[in-house]
Amino acid sequence: MSPINEWGVVRTSPAGHSSLTNQPSTLDPSGATVVIDFFAKAILDGRGFQVRAGTITTPLVGDVVITDTAAEMSVDAVAGQVIIPVYQCIGGRLMTGTLHEYATKSVATVSSAGAAFVLLPLKSGGAAAVLTARVAAAGGVTVTAELATTTLRHWNYASPAAGPTGTTNIMMPLIEWEPLRPPVLNGARSLYVQIAATGTGPSYYASLDVLEFTSAQLGQ
Repeated sequence: MSPINEWGVVRTSPAGHSSLTNQPSTLDPSGATVVIDFFAKAILDGRGFQVRAGTITTPLVGDVVITDTAAEMSVDAVAGQVIIPVYQCIGGRLMTGTLHEYATKSVATVSSAGAAFVLLPLKSGGAAAVLTARVAAAGGVTVTAELATTTLRHWNYASPAAGPTGTTNIMMPLIEWEPLRPPVLNGARSLYVQIAATGTGPSYYASLDVLEFTSAQLGQ
């Protein structure tokens, strides 16, 4: 391929680029260079997916005390696949238990039990995920035992007090995670979420958004 002399062009519609062809950068009519966010580009390319728990007025109920090897949700990657978590939200509906503990962790072994969940594409009509997932109430997803030497802790929330029905941001912090610099989890890997309390498991709705890549796509 011979080099091109233009370094930018103003576009009013998508360029329709084809692979391995030289293309100048896209400029706004003001002359500013157009730069797209990495996460947004991945979703446009159909690499974004969601795992969720709870439907309409039927929440899931978490575990009674947080328990090793027990999780409520997981996303799994085998060798050659990569998980990048980008957003998580947990909405409490009935939180009468005490000592609430929620955590998102990962370990280098995929989950081994729990109801399979088909990941939902964040790009409507996009291709199906290669990654796999599980969702189950009361710690019904089985993951590898946590060790300080092998398990990464990415996010956690804890509260000693019971919360009211229909908990809102006014009553307690938003139970949300949106990492600025998310971990890059190379398979084999399980990214999992634990949701538990003492006495009574919390009922909740939850979602976890991830990006899916191959190791080769990230130059690894």
